[in-house]
Amino acid sequence: MAQPPEVRDKAFAKFVLPEVEVLLRVAMTLTAQPADAEDLVQETLLRAYRAIGRFDGEHPRAWLLTIMRRAEINRHRRRTPRLLDDPDADLDRLSSAGVVESPEELVLGESFDAVVGAALAALPDKHKQVVRLVDIGGLSYGEAAQVLDVPEGTVMSRLHRARKRIRTQLVAAGLAPKRRRRT
Repeated sequence: MAQPPEVRDKAFAKFVLPEVEVLLRVAMTLTAQPADAEDLVQETLLRAYRAIGRFDGEHPRAWLLTIMRRAEINRHRRRTPRLLDDPDADLDRLSSAGVVESPEELVLGESFDAVVGAALAALPDKHKQVVRLVDIGGLSYGEAAQVLDVPEGTVMSRLHRARKRIRTQLVAAGLAPKRRRRT
């Protein structure tokens, strides 16, 4: 039996609306494009509104993140391959924003960003997702585990491996000191 609109609206306001900020933050880490993130959040909210009558009221964030993960999987399946972002265009956009840096900062910043970007791009998708969710998106290990539908320990392990690979690339480029082995 369908719920009256008033009951549905009240449940939606109670369980879903307080989580919108978290949903947007997670969506930004999953999509990397603000417009795509907003579309993903909108799709998640629509699905949540349709299903709110079947929601038991426990763990709304986990419920919503599961909806979002499934919506993103479906969006990804439908999407056609797109070209990689153009780093030159990003640099032009940043330089035209009026940011003035010293030559040292400019060279170090570009080198560092290029090495980190290349190292991140070279990571397997499962490691890249964890870095985007935890290090870039600011999610906790538990929240990232919910988004990815894996145990928290798996998130921690993948993040460790990803950070280690990125650090190795920074060391090889001379942008980070080598770690000393403990004896």
